[in-house]
Amino acid sequence: MPQFSLVNIGGNFQGNVADMVMQSGPVAKFVLLVLLIFSIVSWTIIAQKYRILRKAKKESKKFFNIFTENLNLTTAFIESKNLRYSPVAKVFIAGYKEIRAQQKILKSLDSSQDQSKRLNYLSERISGLTRTLSKTIAEETANLERTLIFLATTGSTTPFIGLFGTVWGVMNAFRGIGMRGSTSIGVVAPGIAEALIATAAGLAVAIPAVIGYNYFVNRVRVLATEMNNFSSELIDLMEKNLIKT
Repeated sequence: MPQFSLVNIGGNFQGNVADMVMQSGPVAKFVLLVLLIFSIVSWTIIAQKYRILRKAKKESKKFFNIFTENLNLTTAFIESKNLRYSPVAKVFIAGYKEIRAQQKILKSLDSSQDQSKRLNYLSERISGLTRTLSKTIAEETANLERTLIFLATTGSTTPFIGLFGTVWGVMNAFRGIGMRGSTSIGVVAPGIAEALIATAAGLAVAIPAVIGYNYFVNRVRVLATEMNNFSSELIDLMEKNLIKT
């Protein structure tokens, strides 16, 4: 198959796309370098985030199995410590620590104390548990969403960076026309080639970033829903344990 090339375009460009990039102007090269940096960082984030979210999903599934199979919450707590990537497990750990602390305080209260005061204290402790779980969920969600903003930024800015290269290439094309006083393809082709390369590069960087951002945001939303649902279940369970205590 013949190699894609531009042959004898005004004596300036001859060869494949790589040759066109090497023979382009300094501004076009700078634009392509910036787009290359965006692309490298974006793909690094995509690879890392995919690995982390895959482990989070796998370990969350494992945690739910542990939690449903163990009536002893202490056993579930010990095993949950090994699930470092599961946000649901971290919510459970935070809730378990909070409820254990409140159980100790509740046991230390004078048993002859007015029952209404004990119930008021119990209500305050449940509210404290709810705040602890809400804070943990917010922190874990923010942690899962970390670096996704760069993908969103890449998807929204790199087309404009490529557009800048496009405009600059067109300007060069018109400058060539003015200097040579000719509108032949040999005069305008170098600038147009730079413009097309910058446009293609900008889109090539932006499209994977947008797809990755939308995919990961949806995965994080699913994990956040799991955390919220489990939080409600945990509050009900812990409330019953506190009442028994």
